[in-house]
Amino acid sequence: MSARNFHDLNRAMGQLRRCIDALHRTHGGGAAVGRLVNSFERLELDAAELSTLDRARSRAHNVVYINDEPYDPVIWHGADEEGVGGHRRHGHHHAEL
Repeated sequence: MSARNFHDLNRAMGQLRRCIDALHRTHGGGAAVGRLVNSFERLELDAAELSTLDRARSRAHNVVYINDEPYDPVIWHGADEEGVGGHRRHGHHHAEL
């Protein structure tokens, strides 16, 4: 659903809420008005769910897939492992402390 559609839906729901509130003030909390209030609350929940699904769907379009195949070990030949301190240095001897 487009942002414009959500805007229109929210505007219409605001108008409907005001009408239901006016009916409640005029006719009290009878069964018919109670059903309208209940139906409107369900409509609000459904609209909120649609909005959430729409946002999640739009974020899904921004997902970057990363290949999980292992790298060719040749590209790491001669590289030190981070945090180990260069244990693979060729031709250099470490002085003992």
